[in-house]
Amino acid sequence: MQEPMYDSLKLEHQLCFPLYACSREVIKKYRPYLDAIGLTYTQYVAMMVFWEEQSVTVKALGQRLYLDSGTLTPVLKSLEQKGYITRRRSETDERVLIAALTDEGAALREAAAEIPRQIGGCLCLKQDEAVQLYQLLYKLLHTMEAE
Repeated sequence: MQEPMYDSLKLEHQLCFPLYACSREVIKKYRPYLDAIGLTYTQYVAMMVFWEEQSVTVKALGQRLYLDSGTLTPVLKSLEQKGYITRRRSETDERVLIAALTDEGAALREAAAEIPRQIGGCLCLKQDEAVQLYQLLYKLLHTMEAE
């Protein structure tokens, strides 16, 4: 017999669970496309920032990707070993680490250009539903960030 006081502990009543499960399933859809270009999902989202910004402080990159330095450092190390980015200390403040896109990293953008369209075809959402979901997820992220 279920006790009403434990109703909130049912998996079906948790907002976090479908977010978690959907995230895992969507990232799984990326795997074949990312394997083809030799990136993990985390490396891919980091590269998206580099393709947009060319150069960024590691702190700003972590904030943008919602990643702590313990997670971000191995990602950047791997991208640097692949020749896609470089890391250097700021000339004005040696405490600041700057990561920058290399020519080889910029060239990878071409190979990745079709991935968003390919993933969009895998998701069973109409355009307006995808936009609404995107807006709600970012609203939730920004609300949690402000706390």
